[in-house]
Amino acid sequence: MPSDRLSDQNAKAEKFRGLHHRDAAFIIPNPWDVGTARLLAHVGFEALATTSMGYAFSRGCLDNTLGRDETLANASDIVNASSLPVSADLENGFGDSPECAAETIKLAGETGLVGGSIEDATGRSEDPIYELQHAADRIRAAVEAARRLPFVFTLTARAENFLWGRPDLDDTIKRLQAFQEAGADVLYAPGLRSREDISAVVRSLDRPVNVVMGLQGVQLDVSELSALGVKRISVGSALCRAALGAFLRAAREMRENGTFRWASEAASPRELTRIFSPKQQIE
Repeated sequence: MPSDRLSDQNAKAEKFRGLHHRDAAFIIPNPWDVGTARLLAHVGFEALATTSMGYAFSRGCLDNTLGRDETLANASDIVNASSLPVSADLENGFGDSPECAAETIKLAGETGLVGGSIEDATGRSEDPIYELQHAADRIRAAVEAARRLPFVFTLTARAENFLWGRPDLDDTIKRLQAFQEAGADVLYAPGLRSREDISAVVRSLDRPVNVVMGLQGVQLDVSELSALGVKRISVGSALCRAALGAFLRAAREMRENGTFRWASEAASPRELTRIFSPKQQIE
């Protein structure tokens, strides 16, 4: 890697790690392509994270059906869309073995990413969550690969119980504690259903915790989440789904009513042209 690129990546990595150790939580929104990454940078966010579901939907595919090469190519595009640090949703590392998780982290670092997440979901509906020891071994291998990179890569470990119909808070906390012991830098259990669940997770750990907003269920704002000790707030596929929701409402209005009222809420060509002009592409 050229020295100037490594220096830039190292600066982003240090900035990203530092965001997790401030008093208040920060929002890390989830773009799914170059355009949405530039829009979020323009609005003023401090870091970005990719969304596997959002990217899949933008391709007309289901989540967890795109391969590692496609996922990392999309992540690379988002990295190059702005000067912001970018973390990636790396699903389960694109393979069951610890070695697959480690290789995915190595390749992620080579794309310019400064962080990424590995989850304990298998992707198989009949057996959706890895056995705990194997899940921890996968995180340990990913952490070891991250430590071998020439910059500070922030590894997030995800416990997916609540997304797979297993709302067992005790087991989720046990898993997150095992991932913490394996060396993960950030812990994340998407789908927690209450303020009390979030508080219990935060109190059980001594590493930064990510919480996702934008799903159905508990809705807390940044100040409320900060008060609970949350350090990072993502929105997963919610921005993509919001955009697609507006698209579907507009399409159905035209098809069913023959009207075009939806256009009154569309972004103006002038604003988008200004944001996407070459001098504004790197925020």
